[in-house]
Amino acid sequence: MPATAREHVATTSADPTADRIAALKGLFPDAFADGKLDVAKLRAALSEVVASDGERYTFSWAGRTDAVETLRMPTRATLLPVPEQSVDFDTTKNLYVEGDNLEVLKLLYKPYAGRVKLIYIDPPYNTGNDFIYPDDFRDTLANYLKLTNQTDDAGNLLRSNPDTSGRYHSDWLSMMYPRLFLARQLLRDDGVIFVSIDDHEVHHLRLLMNEVFGEENFVACLVWERGRKNDARRFSVGHEYILCFARDLSFIEDELPPWRETKIGVAEIVEEYERLKQLHGQDFKSISDGLVAFYRSLPEGHFSKKYSRSRFVDERGIWRDNNISWPGGGGPKYALLHPVTEQPCKVPEDGWRFVESTMEEKVRSGYVEFREDHTKTPFLKSYLYVDSLASASEVDERGEKLQVMGRPY
Repeated sequence: MPATAREHVATTSADPTADRIAALKGLFPDAFADGKLDVAKLRAALSEVVASDGERYTFSWAGRTDAVETLRMPTRATLLPVPEQSVDFDTTKNLYVEGDNLEVLKLLYKPYAGRVKLIYIDPPYNTGNDFIYPDDFRDTLANYLKLTNQTDDAGNLLRSNPDTSGRYHSDWLSMMYPRLFLARQLLRDDGVIFVSIDDHEVHHLRLLMNEVFGEENFVACLVWERGRKNDARRFSVGHEYILCFARDLSFIEDELPPWRETKIGVAEIVEEYERLKQLHGQDFKSISDGLVAFYRSLPEGHFSKKYSRSRFVDERGIWRDNNISWPGGGGPKYALLHPVTEQPCKVPEDGWRFVESTMEEKVRSGYVEFREDHTKTPFLKSYLYVDSLASASEVDERGEKLQVMGRPY
């Protein structure tokens, strides 16, 4: 039997900083001398005009340098399978990893870098009672925590991060920085990260994520209402926040359709629409009649039945009539000519929904449906579903680009 070559397994985790330097060297080989980065040459290669010290915005904290070193420090930990505590260990496609999150992130970096679509983090909120320990993996974590008086002999946590600490915010930022940095490396180009937080550190977290992900990749700061406290002395703060950043927001904006929540019950309507389209081709009247019959056949309480107003069909897809007046009143009241009588149409009591230039564009695009004559107010087409054959430049009644992939909205 021929000898089988043994696969070499690294004893330490990969260094993400080394990977970034290698990528930089591939882009700017002239900025390196004797294998080291020459910052002056890099600036020259970028034709960068360097602002004088003190004239640039900076974000820093006490212990930042140590946080960077913690990130670069490799881990010698190993992921061990635990089949006896697992479910369908040999066939499952899911993975649950238990361990210190920074060590786990370092272990996942090499096999999963650039492959993760979504990350959600629920970190300590740093309320003063949260356990925030300085990272040091040169010793076993349990022994390290015991020697630094953070756990008792039974392993119970003793140390918190009180707001009287001289590095209250800094300790928290130093803990978060390497974890967010590694999380970014795991995301693929269309990946996004969500991080929960409350009022204690939301402002610092936003600055830190601007630093790690780039402020141009900020997506949104979501407010989550979790309930009210009745014992509040001043304001009852019942909300928290979720910060969302993208790995590359420009890629998402340019290459991917808008994020839309799938409406329950629409898929069944689209399925019937596709069946009717196969049966009637471009006979939109017959397809529309078929949709009306479909809605009538549904039992009361069916999710699709609430969309029964979307019974009309044209070359774009399935639509319903919508109000064309200004919400709340006080809208513009210009003359809109009927295409047949060429007389001004009846103006809604609340005024038109759009300013005149926008209305003209809606009419040209076919989103305004006129009545038989000018004595009645026209209406707006509101699309439930845009057919995959529709033009990618289609715009709905709110002026938003539609996802043109044969999917419901």
